[in-house]
Amino acid sequence: MAFAIVTDTSANLPEEYVQKHHITVIPFSYFIDGEAHTCIDSTGFDGLKYYESMRQGMDVTTSQITPQIYIDYFEPLLAGGSDILYIGMSSGISGSFASALAAAAEMRKKYKERAIRLVDTLGASLGEGLLVMKAVSLQEKGLHLQDVTDLLKNYRRRICQVFTVEDLKYLKKSGRLSNVAAVIGTVLNIKPLLKGNEEGKIVAYGKIRGKRRAVEALAKRYEELAVKPERQTVCIAHADCPKDAAYLEELIQRNRPPKDVMTVCYEPVTGSHVGPGTLALFFESDERVRSR
Repeated sequence: MAFAIVTDTSANLPEEYVQKHHITVIPFSYFIDGEAHTCIDSTGFDGLKYYESMRQGMDVTTSQITPQIYIDYFEPLLAGGSDILYIGMSSGISGSFASALAAAAEMRKKYKERAIRLVDTLGASLGEGLLVMKAVSLQEKGLHLQDVTDLLKNYRRRICQVFTVEDLKYLKKSGRLSNVAAVIGTVLNIKPLLKGNEEGKIVAYGKIRGKRRAVEALAKRYEELAVKPERQTVCIAHADCPKDAAYLEELIQRNRPPKDVMTVCYEPVTGSHVGPGTLALFFESDERVRSR
């Protein structure tokens, strides 16, 4: 039985990829001066303008997706005869996955013959997007919905998500940094080194002086922990710091070049929580990587 792959805009996947593989994307909303915005097509998103406006003091807020919004996207697929695999943003940093669970429970009552499976990626941005890409690959190989679900729940444990930010105030404001006392912030040009932990929460694992050295520290993490990089698509996301992203790619290509590198600008919702100047790296490691 065919199944539809559904995700949300936090997955940060290029629009070309989404269209090619017929992925349904549920939009997260963000608010500027109380006015709601969504960004479905990342190719039309002016990241330079958006993040520069944040640097100048533009205040961006977000809210979790309601169960009804999930229902609005799930129901047409179910009514059309498709089962659903929903791959969502980490429950460790957003309550939206709980809304997806509530929506799925409601839809199962109405569409008893349909299967709905949900995977909490324990990630965001391309940490989430990598699981969507894995699901596409498995589906194209002919695997059934339950098998794909089970494999993704194992695969998510192997995704290393590391990043550094220009200013911790955005993560502090949104409450998305779990061990805020462990880092100094940007005082004296100290840059935090952050990661996604076993619960899908953001925690600090170190700090280093200077942005260039922070980029090199991310590359070192890849050098030490990447498993079979020649078979991987390694992902980079940045919030208006393309030169840092290019330097990071240069570093990871030196000694252990991956099969492919995908680089994107952070979409506006996740980007509003990490802030301008954020640089993130996502790659496959082993099942212990989130505790390292």
